[in-house]
Amino acid sequence: MGYRYEIRFSGAGGQGLILISIILAEAVGIYEGKFVSQTQSYGAEAWGGSSKAEVIISDEEIDYPEVMNLDLLLAMNQKSCDAYYRDLRQGGILIVDSTFVHQVPTPRAFSIPFTHIAREELKQEKSANIVALGALTQLISIVSPKSIEAAVLARVPKGTEKMNRAALKAGIRAARQAKKARKEIEIVPEISEEELRDAY
Repeated sequence: MGYRYEIRFSGAGGQGLILISIILAEAVGIYEGKFVSQTQSYGAEAWGGSSKAEVIISDEEIDYPEVMNLDLLLAMNQKSCDAYYRDLRQGGILIVDSTFVHQVPTPRAFSIPFTHIAREELKQEKSANIVALGALTQLISIVSPKSIEAAVLARVPKGTEKMNRAALKAGIRAARQAKKARKEIEIVPEISEEELRDAY
């Protein structure tokens, strides 16, 4: 059986999730030569309603382009986190925009303030999706930063290349910090009751 990796981007309409799903699909399909499918759906309202996009990546032809065993969920708001977290397979990766997601269902999630970073560092809140895409390249090994950058620059309007490169780099930095923080938490040794008593 071939390799298959399933990703869902979710949040509100207007957050650019459809765009980054297309960019990811093009990065993987065009620049890395893998098989890929991309699907999308909107809620009742295009702007501010729910938005969902899925990308399936494989090393062989994809016969069924629907999520069966979700490997990664990016939730850009609380509603989408609550709605889709249970679709993640055991051991799957949850990434949330901590600007809007305050109730995270697992301590193993990567909580990164994508929108805050875009607003404060880039002065462009709508770049949060590209910040998230940059972070993705550090949290999974399915696609390289180089391929993502090439796909981003092929898609974004002329004149915005510098800003989008900065957004990708900001996401990469934030994800590296999140991974480092995770490792520090995981290596903290547990202290026994006997050791605690001896400390006083």
